[in-house]
Amino acid sequence: MNANSPSAAGPAAAPPRVLLLHGPNLNLLGERDRDTYGSTTLKDVEERTAALGRELGAEVRCAQSNSEGALIDLIHATRGSDDGIVFNPGAYAHYSYALRDALEAVTGLGIPCVEVHISNVHAREAFRHTSVTAPVCQGMVSGHGIFGYDLALRSVLHRIAEWREARAAR
Repeated sequence: MNANSPSAAGPAAAPPRVLLLHGPNLNLLGERDRDTYGSTTLKDVEERTAALGRELGAEVRCAQSNSEGALIDLIHATRGSDDGIVFNPGAYAHYSYALRDALEAVTGLGIPCVEVHISNVHAREAFRHTSVTAPVCQGMVSGHGIFGYDLALRSVLHRIAEWREARAAR
């Protein structure tokens, strides 16, 4: 079901808005460690994900920062402006309790978040095997390359549709 369909969200529901958020070093996609991350650039990922969003009836806005504080501010700003988040926290996934707390605050308000990683973090260094941010997200996609963003966006839109449907039924 499309998250924008009348049965999911009422006759005049606004298209779902999703924040596609990227953490540190993802601005170097296409240049950095091509064996692990491929040759696709961040701009390519953003354009591809935004195009899929349009196809699915959603608006995708994109942001990237190497700064933990800026990422927290972007997450906080989703309150009242976005319906969901697709987030690649990069290395912050493994140790940023501040990002975890920011995600927990907004997901607790009903804004679903799906964490995405291009590489299979479980097939890499041991420190990458644990994500402190994933437990407060509704899901995690890892190891599917840039296709993982498609999966994450579809998952977030599905959760938004479920939430809107439940709200409409009340």
